Amino acid sequence: MCDASRASRRIVTLSMAVAVISLASARGAGAQESAPASKTIAAAVRPYVERHALAGAVTLVADKDRVLSVDAVGYADISGGKPMKADALFWIASQSKPITATAFMMLVDEGKVKLDDPVAKYLPEFRQLWVAAEKDDSHILLTRPAHPITIREILSHTSGLPFASAAEQPTLDLLPLRVGALTYAMTPLQSQPGTRYSYSNAGINTAGRIIEVVSGMPYEEFLAKRLFEPLGMRDTTFRPSGPQLDRLAKPYKPDAAKTGLEETTVTQLRYPLDDPKRQPMPAGGLFSTAHDLSRFCRMVLNGGELDGRRYLSRGSVAAMTTKQTPEPLKEGYGLGWSTDGKTFGHGGAYATNMTIGTRTGLITIWLVQHAGFPGDGEKSQGAFQQAAEKEFGTRP
Repeated sequence: MCDASRASRRIVTLSMAVAVISLASARGAGAQESAPASKTIAAAVRPYVERHALAGAVTLVADKDRVLSVDAVGYADISGGKPMKADALFWIASQSKPITATAFMMLVDEGKVKLDDPVAKYLPEFRQLWVAAEKDDSHILLTRPAHPITIREILSHTSGLPFASAAEQPTLDLLPLRVGALTYAMTPLQSQPGTRYSYSNAGINTAGRIIEVVSGMPYEEFLAKRLFEPLGMRDTTFRPSGPQLDRLAKPYKPDAAKTGLEETTVTQLRYPLDDPKRQPMPAGGLFSTAHDLSRFCRMVLNGGELDGRRYLSRGSVAAMTTKQTPEPLKEGYGLGWSTDGKTFGHGGAYATNMTIGTRTGLITIWLVQHAGFPGDGEKSQGAFQQAAEKEFGTRP
């Protein structure tokens, strides 16, 4: 065989190898999985759109192995007549909390931080906290906490930290995490640590600041490099820009008569949304898509692994998704996840939701953009859940 022929074969073989590697990389990085639409789910949700109780929704059902169905119903922009599409982008608000907790648990797995460490070990400004023992319109009685607040407590909303600090007004994306943490440390705790469940953006944001201190990189960069890029969550971001803004579902609220919908804004965030001055908010700042959230949820349901890559230990996943609130408390919250023993998941302020069934093995993702619903619109998520369980919950 001549040298030219051998060289030609090598080029063809190399090209084939590159193609195989490229395909594998695309799959491993979360290339858009194709999935059939579900006539049952679409039929369950569409009547709410027809009654003007719901603008539009993207629904996704998956198990640990694959996406089972994706449906887009209604409108992303009613006045513009723009139909909802499966790749629409949504502000997922507090669904950011499980994502922040996942990033944090990566550092736990690496032995760089422990759940029962005091927050002050990493953020010295938390060494001199006060608790508001008594408070009314005219006075406040302060006392010292019975013990330093711990990382487990800030991730499970039992630290006593407030929802936010007074400095985080009028929106929640004003302050860099370093500054935000300082304002939390200067705000009295609402209760003794570990004694009460009190939903706290401040606690999750503080965890985000600890990620920066321990990892040595900005929180936003840590998420991108350690989680979003390897998982293929290409549309998960704090600042949607360019083509992403074109795919952004518009937010709606009930009109004055409470019989229809009117367009609104995300009042918790500054506009424009692609303003580089907007700060990443670990507790509720992310935008995402059904595809990206399915990748994240499938990784968690698989015990911290997806497509042959491990992100978290099974022990860390178990800690996040089981009750971490003290036994006397009725509220069931893990580390960044809400849990009732049968399911775990999280919702967002504008009615988004993701739920994972520990017994059914089903992931359900519900993406809408609503600051309230007229009529019976609030029942639309339940209609989706029932249709999903009926269609996919009895699989062998």
